[in-house]
Amino acid sequence: MSTVIQIAGPAKHIGFISTRFCGTDGVTLEARKWAQILQDMGHSCFWMAGLLDGPPENSHHAPLAFFGHPRVAQLQEKLFGVTSRTRAITDDIQDIKEQLKNELYRFIEKFQIEVLIPENILSIPMHVPMGLAMTEVIAETGLPTIAHHHDFAWERERFVVSAVNDYLRAAFPGAMPRTEHVVINSMAQKELARRCSLPSAIIPNVLDFETPPPGFDDYTRDLRQEIGLRDDDWFILQPTRVVQRKGIEHAVELVRRLKDPRAKLVVSHPAGDEGSAYMAMLNDRIADAGIDVRFIADRVGETRGINAEGRKVYTLMDVYPHADLVTYPSHYEGFGNAFLEAIYFGKPVVVNTYSVYARDIDPLGFKTVEMSHLVTREVVEQTREVLSNAALRQQWAKTNYDLGVKYFSYAVARRKLAARLANIFGEGV
Repeated sequence: MSTVIQIAGPAKHIGFISTRFCGTDGVTLEARKWAQILQDMGHSCFWMAGLLDGPPENSHHAPLAFFGHPRVAQLQEKLFGVTSRTRAITDDIQDIKEQLKNELYRFIEKFQIEVLIPENILSIPMHVPMGLAMTEVIAETGLPTIAHHHDFAWERERFVVSAVNDYLRAAFPGAMPRTEHVVINSMAQKELARRCSLPSAIIPNVLDFETPPPGFDDYTRDLRQEIGLRDDDWFILQPTRVVQRKGIEHAVELVRRLKDPRAKLVVSHPAGDEGSAYMAMLNDRIADAGIDVRFIADRVGETRGINAEGRKVYTLMDVYPHADLVTYPSHYEGFGNAFLEAIYFGKPVVVNTYSVYARDIDPLGFKTVEMSHLVTREVVEQTREVLSNAALRQQWAKTNYDLGVKYFSYAVARRKLAARLANIFGEGV
């Protein structure tokens, strides 16, 4: 349920721009939430990306904007891990940049865009020509911009050694007039100020806590049976991709040490694009532990449906209500969508105290089982207690949900987005 919030000034045409608005990656999800909030305020939102699954009538598809485009991917491989580039590489960067500038101008003209929202393309250099094109278009048009930063180059080891430091200083991010910078955590805010002398506002990742979570329906009621779990099993959900930074080996160790045949670990997402070594290691850990782990990525999709084997596909939002516990042992997160989803659905969480959680989330008072890179005896005992004590789970769920409403609801993002627009246009918007 969405609430229409009337705005005092005229509605604006707002253009979201990125390399990809498709699927369930964090940038796409947060951009869609912002768009919903802005539309509820009366504005109109439009989309440009290299990979798009939005409505065609509101979208501009520019294939060269996708970081996975063969020409872009081939170019990017030559820019990092080395300290110099050839003139031919520079020419290639400039040629792609000019083509993307043309696409940006077409998008702006087509939908009469009045506000630009670059989503992470001025933050992390996954697509260097795209960031340069965006920066130059902002400079040339003078259009007001809200630059939404999810990850920065300095946060990723693979971008430390670079042949494009000149471009990184110019556009990731650039220092442009009429640009409001938005980050998702306080550490990013401090580093942006220290490294680039740029002020920024924090708008954390949010969920629609004002709307109660969905429960079971006729479609989802059989999910446990469909993935082979009994009603009395402990459904321990790991709701992330299988990549090293998610720390799934800690979830495996936790289930092993629970020493209870009811404990079943369920991993909802497939392996990521970071190679197969981590998955191989994880399979070895699972075999050594002798525990029951279900990988159900073939049964979880963006929408409900039927998979290639003719079996039902559920959404992640269908899976959460069935879980008894959520494991979130990540080593690093820009924020933590899975944490918010778990508390939205009233599920207890075992969380590793990654830096953003420790600094921005933990001080707010959430009730969780906390670990610090180690599955200690205390962590195991707290987990066993929360799985066995329904009253404790209910108490935690209420406390956490109330905190979610207070700190991470759409209302929070609405106030902060309204402030960004007011800074650009004045208090009437």
